[in-house]
Amino acid sequence: MRRRVHTQAHEKRVFARTAALAACLLLVGGHLAKAQATHPKKDTMSTQDPLAVHSSAIVIDTHADTPQRFVDEHWNFTDPLDGGMLSYDSAKKGNLNAQFFSIWVDPNQYAANASARRTLELIDGTLEQVRRAPDKLALCVTADQIVAAHQQGKFAVLMGIEGGHSIENSLGLLRDYYRLGVRYMTLTWSNTNDWADSSGDIDDPAVPHHNGLTPFGKQVVAEMNRLGMIVDISHVSDKTFWDVMETTKTPIIASHSSARALTNAPRNLTDDMLLAVAKNNGVVMVNFFPAFIDEQWRQAWNARRPERQKAQEALAAEYKAKGLPVPYAASDKIDREFSEKIGRAPLESLIDHFDHVIKVAGIDHVGIGTDFDGIPVPPAGIDSAADLPKITQALMARGYTAEDMRKLLGENLLRVFRDVQAAQQKPPVIAPGQGQ
Repeated sequence: MRRRVHTQAHEKRVFARTAALAACLLLVGGHLAKAQATHPKKDTMSTQDPLAVHSSAIVIDTHADTPQRFVDEHWNFTDPLDGGMLSYDSAKKGNLNAQFFSIWVDPNQYAANASARRTLELIDGTLEQVRRAPDKLALCVTADQIVAAHQQGKFAVLMGIEGGHSIENSLGLLRDYYRLGVRYMTLTWSNTNDWADSSGDIDDPAVPHHNGLTPFGKQVVAEMNRLGMIVDISHVSDKTFWDVMETTKTPIIASHSSARALTNAPRNLTDDMLLAVAKNNGVVMVNFFPAFIDEQWRQAWNARRPERQKAQEALAAEYKAKGLPVPYAASDKIDREFSEKIGRAPLESLIDHFDHVIKVAGIDHVGIGTDFDGIPVPPAGIDSAADLPKITQALMARGYTAEDMRKLLGENLLRVFRDVQAAQQKPPVIAPGQGQ
């Protein structure tokens, strides 16, 4: 009996100590939870600090026209910015890690049978940048190479042709460009070519059109699929877009296009198109040109078109008298002067387009296609690549997460790049003695 009483008393004391300890733990736990809510954990994977998120991401821009500067101005990417929008230093400041440089031949300045030479000069000018600064730049032709360059602290240099007229109706030239490192091609620029209609002149009755892609145009898309080259539908007409979606076997991109529901430019994509890109598992890279992101600015720009064209025609006549093509910097100077008369579009207009594409197509199908050095002016607050963190700040202020931003800033493009190259049809290996 005595032993039983002792045991009960002992159990009561143990229970009391346990209860007190539990109460203490609950109190401490409550204080810890409150402290964590007030001071969230600071690691690069979970933090909601926009600058930390931006600096931890791989940031990829799919469109910049900087190669014109390499060739025409003999300017190097590692030189001071000197009036441009993109340089090595500005990219480092903005944590831009990889750039698809646009290989664009102005069809108004170079005859159809001279497109290839100009294309090769621009490719050479871009490759020369890597040769001159191998400690800072790395030519990348795969998604894995972008990641490797990032890990090595090097800037990833990639190339995309803007305008199918550069292949001069030759699949052989298309393959040669791929061999030189080109990894996407915009099927048209603002001009309809011999095999695909452009949005830029679709309403011009003087231009012969094809009602989308011609049979050869579909062969071009098929060959790009086979090579592992990304098909880019920025600039194409609506019918060409839908023909591409019926033809391609791999995901596509719009390297620098925005949302037509917000800004009624034919260069932008309708909501139906955004949904189609999502279904294709592709990506729409939002363009920074105010005429594509702000309806009021677009209308003001178009209202000045006759005056602007008159100035451009006078410039063209001046260079024609010299027997020279108009340098892009000279024509761009005129456009910049006219854009200054309009002023800057607000940054919020650009953010609205990112937001719209995400809401329609989904966070897995949006990215960045600045069009730096190919537009007269970006929106307010974006003067160069150094300002790209402002995009992350503005979107996170609207509720987007760190994971969302990593997808938008680069992971979505890496996914498409991998998917396209995984579908590449490699030639069969011929054993010695076979095929003779």
